[in-house]
Amino acid sequence: MRASVFAVFDEVNVSDHAKPTSAEHAKGSVKEAIGKLIGDARVEAEGKAQKQGARTPKAPSRRD
Repeated sequence: MRASVFAVFDEVNVSDHAKPTSAEHAKGSVKEAIGKLIGDARVEAEGKAQKQGARTPKAPSRRD
């Protein structure tokens, strides 16, 4: 049953108005919370990693 829950999160469609990184971050947050809730350290770690991967590095400041 756990695998089917996470398959849904992997197939979430991103609207044109939302940034793909925001959707990935949200999916990671949900995965992390579910991992904590069910006591599964692996799922919790996957969620944390997914959140970290969704963060984009800041662009260097421009000097004109």
